[in-house]
Amino acid sequence: MGKPTGFLEQERELPKKRDPKKRINDYNEVEAVIDESITLKQASRCMDCGVPFCHHGCPLGNIIPEFNDAVYQSNWQLAYEILISTNNFPEFTGRICPAPCEASCVLGINKPAVAIEYIEKSIIEKAFQDGYAKPRIPTARTNKKIAIVGSGPAGLAAAAQLNYAGHFVTVFERADEIGGLLRYGIPDFKLDKQVLDRRINLMMEEGVKFQTNVNVGETVSIEQLKEDFDSIVLCGGSTVPRDLPISGRNLKGVHFAMDFLTQQNRRVGGKKVNVEEIWATGKNVLVIGGGDTGSDCVGTSNRHGAKSVTQMEIMPKPPKDRTETMPWPSWPMILRTSTSHEEGCERQWSIVTKEFIGDEQGNLKALKIAEVEMKKAVPGKASGFSEIAGTEKTIPCELALLAMGFMYPQHNGLLDRLGVDYDERGNVKATRYQTSIESIFTAGDMRRGQSLVVWAISEGREAARAVDEYLMGQSILESKEKGILSLS
Repeated sequence: MGKPTGFLEQERELPKKRDPKKRINDYNEVEAVIDESITLKQASRCMDCGVPFCHHGCPLGNIIPEFNDAVYQSNWQLAYEILISTNNFPEFTGRICPAPCEASCVLGINKPAVAIEYIEKSIIEKAFQDGYAKPRIPTARTNKKIAIVGSGPAGLAAAAQLNYAGHFVTVFERADEIGGLLRYGIPDFKLDKQVLDRRINLMMEEGVKFQTNVNVGETVSIEQLKEDFDSIVLCGGSTVPRDLPISGRNLKGVHFAMDFLTQQNRRVGGKKVNVEEIWATGKNVLVIGGGDTGSDCVGTSNRHGAKSVTQMEIMPKPPKDRTETMPWPSWPMILRTSTSHEEGCERQWSIVTKEFIGDEQGNLKALKIAEVEMKKAVPGKASGFSEIAGTEKTIPCELALLAMGFMYPQHNGLLDRLGVDYDERGNVKATRYQTSIESIFTAGDMRRGQSLVVWAISEGREAARAVDEYLMGQSILESKEKGILSLS
């Protein structure tokens, strides 16, 4: 630790975000540039806590106290080396991770946690700025070829790790650009796509090959892929959205959230939208679903110039602070306010949507909703909801966005043709990331179900180690418990 009394002298502090009234007029990142002085102060707050529970909270097992100490000593290059030993893409997690590490911070027991996520972002941006975020090119090649299907965070992490191990790696993406969820799912005001492009360019310099507009099973046959590559890693994500099959679902104006977000990301990227365009401009927008995807819809709708934006959630309103049922260091299900909520949004909890109501032309004009309460838990039975009598009402709505999460990966096409087994939830079944077909592995949301970007990166790294062991008998890629080999 750099300063034993730092946590007593400094309070948690983050740089001010751009003015909400101004930032809704563009799609630039909400957070301001890195303030090095704030980063140093925050790094000084890291305690000599004996057992750093932040390691436990982080799915990647990031070595947090050590890089905090290096930052406090202004040894930014050492901090960078420590950080990338466990995290391939700190520039992503430093922007869009909910920071489970901070929820497990020992200081967070009775004070605001160390600003770990911001420190992480500061380290990687400093590394690119000062020029020591350089390509890490393997010194020897194994002549083994690996195909990665899907270029989201899991696919990119697996590709990076397998390339470091000396294998020849090709990433196949069915969209027109690399990035998966990072490219077309997350708005630019949270993750500027230049940040993504910077990383992809670095990976290309390291030797990873990328092919876009390739729908494996159609553009490239499965047989050809098996013939050309020694192993295949499936990282296609969980892409089948949860629907709301109620009356009026087919009305014009009811859309899945990801369709709405993808279109806007394409516009920001200067690309054409080749399907019916979805706009929130001048409309009463109802976002159904209280998660991050719903929050992204709120921010995008405000930037479109929506008449009103409301986000509804069927679950009860979370508490502001931890309760006895969510003690430290567990992840607390507390009320969180995103930057999109700050820009203007009415939030409602314990609400069920009963019907979409349309006009004579088949356009959505209103929603019929009601308040609900959770039923008392009965042993052996799942808790449900019951409608509160007399609470039903109709509210105006011309655009409803379904943001209720995703169920499982797309089965028809590649997965069914491969013949891989599925688990009870419809995800690709795997043992240590290996599917029911020996040479085929899987990672990320396709294997574990819808989850966080940081979990996808962890999955990609661990799957890469499993593939390396399968091909070579042993692996030079260490697991997250041991860190990664030095490639300097």
